[in-house]
Amino acid sequence: MTALNTVVTWVDARERLPRSGTPVAAAITGRYPADRALDSESAADPALGEEFWLVRPMTFTTLHWSEDGAEHRDCFVDSDGVVRLPYGLSSAETVTHWAELPTLPGGTTHAVLGEDARPALQNAWGARPLT
Repeated sequence: MTALNTVVTWVDARERLPRSGTPVAAAITGRYPADRALDSESAADPALGEEFWLVRPMTFTTLHWSEDGAEHRDCFVDSDGVVRLPYGLSSAETVTHWAELPTLPGGTTHAVLGEDARPALQNAWGARPLT
């Protein structure tokens, strides 16, 4: 039987950033507009809306070009291309903490490719978490 337990170590984004290209779990904070019917004047007020803190998978990069051509440095990018900066920098939503993603179930890597993928998956199906 393969152990499925993992330990997550959160890193304060103000103290250290991951290596460029690293996929991470990112703790993001910001405000979500509670009332979508806000007029344009009040919608520009960052103090309005409901505060949130949530975790999303992202990739950290030292250089990212948005679709609009904007250059971003030392940023976290999600699968939709949304850029979030480390906490304390000018951004509507910022990353407070990050953690390396766990390895694949029953393994020691983040990816298995080619002919090794199916056997690795089959091995993980029989694995159970430690109690």
